[in-house]
Amino acid sequence: MKYLWDTNTAIYFLQQQLPPNAEAFIDSTLDEAAPTISVITEIELLCWKNASQKDLEVLHSFISDAIIFNLENPIKFKTADIRKAHKIKLPDAIIAATALTHNLILLTRNTKDFINIIPAAQLINPFEQ
Repeated sequence: MKYLWDTNTAIYFLQQQLPPNAEAFIDSTLDEAAPTISVITEIELLCWKNASQKDLEVLHSFISDAIIFNLENPIKFKTADIRKAHKIKLPDAIIAATALTHNLILLTRNTKDFINIIPAAQLINPFEQ
């Protein structure tokens, strides 16, 4: 396991809205390991409004296949440190803390939300691959 998927990456993947370069990159990560997500991403995905029955089946299959990091104490403490040092939304701070705690590369389209928190080497925008 090497990557942590931000919610937007999972949504683009599930809705098949990735451009060809990003899709090839994501597919290559899936050749290495199952998708890895934060419990925050799981919750955000479960809040998907206007999802069809087929969308929900795909979503639940994705979640059941994913490795999910729950809110363990090291993640909670790192989240608190991040929130004290940076102006960032709590869900994003938890996702950042999860990536940092487990030394994972964060896959996100919103790199600007994380650039001051996560080192550039641990932050990838799949759309730029």
